[in-house]
Amino acid sequence: MSRFVQLHALTAYPPANLNRDDTGRPKTALLGDAQRLRISSQSLKRAWRTSDLFASQLGSTNGHIGTRTKRVGSEWIYSKLVKDGVEAASAMQWSVDLQRAYGEPEGEDKTNDLAVLTNTQLVHVSPTEEAKLNAFVESLSAYLRFGKADEAVELAKKAIERRDKSKKQDKKKANATLAKELAGLLLDDETTSVDIALFGRMLASVPSYNFDAAVQVAHAITVHKAAVEEDYFSAVDDLNTGLEDRGAGHIGERGYGAGLFYLYVCINRELLIDNLGGDVDLAGRAIQALLHAVTQVAPTGMQNSFGSRAYASYLLAEKGNQQPRSLVQAFMKPVRPWGENDMLSLSVQALRQRVDNFDKVYGPCADSRCHFDAESGEGSLAEVVAFAKE
Repeated sequence: MSRFVQLHALTAYPPANLNRDDTGRPKTALLGDAQRLRISSQSLKRAWRTSDLFASQLGSTNGHIGTRTKRVGSEWIYSKLVKDGVEAASAMQWSVDLQRAYGEPEGEDKTNDLAVLTNTQLVHVSPTEEAKLNAFVESLSAYLRFGKADEAVELAKKAIERRDKSKKQDKKKANATLAKELAGLLLDDETTSVDIALFGRMLASVPSYNFDAAVQVAHAITVHKAAVEEDYFSAVDDLNTGLEDRGAGHIGERGYGAGLFYLYVCINRELLIDNLGGDVDLAGRAIQALLHAVTQVAPTGMQNSFGSRAYASYLLAEKGNQQPRSLVQAFMKPVRPWGENDMLSLSVQALRQRVDNFDKVYGPCADSRCHFDAESGEGSLAEVVAFAKE
């Protein structure tokens, strides 16, 4: 089995604002002394993993998609305890401590403020871990209401008691030790959900439960020079008859850009299988779901305003154990259409030439390759998926 699967995709987007910067304008990057439009990897990964297409491709393994949140303490612990009839103060105390398994509480000094039930970081929780927590909270609720504790609740109680005894000397260290003990009751470190296995998880308070991402995703950039333009727009007030005021009900502007984007993705199949506890079949279905998402799912930014959904026009997949490398160098010199040579065909030529040149200089950079080209009608997504999974 080849260790790495590398993907090189070309996708054309019409006028769009798929991924905004802090001013609301499309993100950009400077490459080859030319400004390019850019779509961040974070934007792409979220669009992929939350898409209906990604879930549907996993079929019966749909329960392997996790939840990313800062609200474990408030939504999954405190609210359930209070709903069961547990006294609010007791529910608050337990919720603050239990969420330490997922991250440090915000505003920890505000013990009477519900803000303390929010984590300082987003945490990705697998369905198995969510089920573990739900079962624990049910047992905890029974203990707090009726005084009967099961083994897990008893272990948590003792851990909290030890923390309370030692935190007078070093509160931070005591809470860190508690987080590790509670993580042992609530988290998994050997296998996880498909999206965590693909894109990784970082838990600052309990790093032993981190998962290294099996997929590396570059920021997508246009293969050509691109500019951010401004869309000046107005909206009409339907109840304004125009007898006194013929002006618009609203006037505004938003940035947009259009172009052909190059995207590079590298999949470490060995790490993916390891993250999934050795489940080779599930790893194959994860790669299939990812390929469908990469080629068919667009970021959701301002889709209602621009309708800028797009499929990849070209995809090259490579397999092998060689050191991975991007082909972005093919576009250091911005692509410019000339004569009968359009932007897409020239970009495909540039990619293929870069592949050939790397192979000449370094030796074969992949053991095998497969592609589809929607412009010429060569190949298919199904063929590339089968190639990547085998």
